[in-house]
Amino acid sequence: MGNPWGETPPAGVLHGRAHHIMTTADLPDADAPPAEEAAPPSVMSFNASEPTGAAGLGADQAAIVAMGAHPLPVVTSVLIRDTAEVFEHHALDDEVVSEQARSVLEDMPTSAWKVGFLGNAETVAAVAEILSDYPDLPLVTYVPATTWLDDEQQQSYQDALRELVLPQTAVLVGNHAVLTEFLLPDWDADRPASPRELAVAAHKLGAAHTLVTGINLPNQHVDNVLAGPQGPITGEKFERFEASFIGAGDTLSAALAALLASGVELHEAVGEALTFLDQALDAGFQGGMGHVIPDRFFWALPAPEDGDVDADLPGTPTDDTPPPPRRMH
Repeated sequence: MGNPWGETPPAGVLHGRAHHIMTTADLPDADAPPAEEAAPPSVMSFNASEPTGAAGLGADQAAIVAMGAHPLPVVTSVLIRDTAEVFEHHALDDEVVSEQARSVLEDMPTSAWKVGFLGNAETVAAVAEILSDYPDLPLVTYVPATTWLDDEQQQSYQDALRELVLPQTAVLVGNHAVLTEFLLPDWDADRPASPRELAVAAHKLGAAHTLVTGINLPNQHVDNVLAGPQGPITGEKFERFEASFIGAGDTLSAALAALLASGVELHEAVGEALTFLDQALDAGFQGGMGHVIPDRFFWALPAPEDGDVDADLPGTPTDDTPPPPRRMH
């Protein structure tokens, strides 16, 4: 890959240094109080904790920090897993989840929400009550494939999510197959449901927009489409990776929440979040014997020691590209 930011580097990155002769006016006033830097926007994430650090809260925190925001992680459940599969699931008491969130919210402001896996229907209700106290903040809801739940648990969980969280959701995010099962469980047409059809179903449940990922296209490409009830709004097509990944959906949705928290407009935030995910997957690494882990800090990779430039290595500086910024926007 070439320049990981495209042809135009992000604002604030300097291409060169202007000549300037220092004078006494440039010296700081020793008696002046230190300047206070504005705090970065915070994103509260409700998600499961899991020990690989590849998905759940681990993915959320890494993606939020990589986008220049501050994570406020709230543990909703504990997954016992490795990079290949989930072995056990332990949902936390809904009061414990609620107390985590409210104790922080009484002390620190948040600018956006990210909802991942909430554990069970009781916790869905508790989180939905917290969200309802802050109706003006954007909520990104990610629906993962919850294969570790039995049929009864999955049904009650999804019913609660549809009834209580989707009406407060600005952007619903999920894989095409997972969203079809979640939004259109009786779909039996010979063709896949379109992004618009999924968005219409989500909108009827209260979600303003739906970001559908992993739509299979010919020629080894996948499409990712943000849609509303009127149809597609924006999206990005990427070449399909041969590897399977863990934590991709959490990475995308957390990055999107962080961008919205920073005040980026929705269509632009979706494009940047999708590009960020694509580059994180491209730089992914095999941390264990299972799925590949996205590298959310691909842009901070050091240059090769021998000074050679690998044009396909994300984050590698060249004579024509600036050093990676903290923010991706």
